[in-house]
Amino acid sequence: MKAELSQRSQYSTSSKWENIASYSRAIKVGNTVYVSCTTAFDEKGELVGIGNMYQQTWQALKNIELGLNKAGAPLAAVVKTIAYVTDISRVLEYSKAYSEFFSKIRPASTLVEVKQLVDPRMLIEIEAIAVL
Repeated sequence: MKAELSQRSQYSTSSKWENIASYSRAIKVGNTVYVSCTTAFDEKGELVGIGNMYQQTWQALKNIELGLNKAGAPLAAVVKTIAYVTDISRVLEYSKAYSEFFSKIRPASTLVEVKQLVDPRMLIEIEAIAVL
């Protein structure tokens, strides 16, 4: 484990929240990439799809893909996702977007309902683990 930690690399996607909350979009240790909880903010810092679970899920997954790519990992390397949603009854909207990214990859997946996210307009946060 000590040798692996010496191989630790951090990757940013320039989200303002990365500096405010002191986290990295992705961390690569050895052959594993951990992508932080990711939401539906676009490259301009604007929340995409207000009120729309499908659009927010799609944008969050695109942001995860960007974080993975910065760490040198393809989306196909994802082995686990964890999603936090504010309304579990909208699971079909979530699943439609999720399937567009993962229908062939089929990682292990967890979906959890939470009361609220940091910004009340956010409907979803997703994190991922990829193994190269």
